[in-house]
Amino acid sequence: QVQLVESGGGWVQPGESLRLSCVSSGSRHRFNLMGWYRQTPGKERELVADIDTSGVTKYVDSVKGRFTVSRDRIRNTVYLQMNSLKPEDTAAYFCHASLNIAGNTGHYWGQGTQVTVSS
Repeated sequence: QVQLVESGGGWVQPGESLRLSCVSSGSRHRFNLMGWYRQTPGKERELVADIDTSGVTKYVDSVKGRFTVSRDRIRNTVYLQMNSLKPEDTAAYFCHASLNIAGNTGHYWGQGTQVTVSS
């Protein structure tokens, strides 16, 4: 019933920016963690950035200083501002959220949005 829907992906040239959005629905609770993963063919999915309920963020080293993750806690929405994009950032980006209730943790995923960075 919980759904995560990403938007904002597309094609850009190196050095340009994109802003990804992930809108959730179907949950009456705030997610403990919300963030973004990315995956390219033949590679393992990796965490790009996430943010907890206190606003503490985590980033993979390769995007530090370029990407910023933020969230709207009331609306259970997470954003990823991606600046100074590089070809190496090309991947399918997936929104992820986790919810811990009474000792049970649920994990939810969006369908993904493609980001392509090339000249």
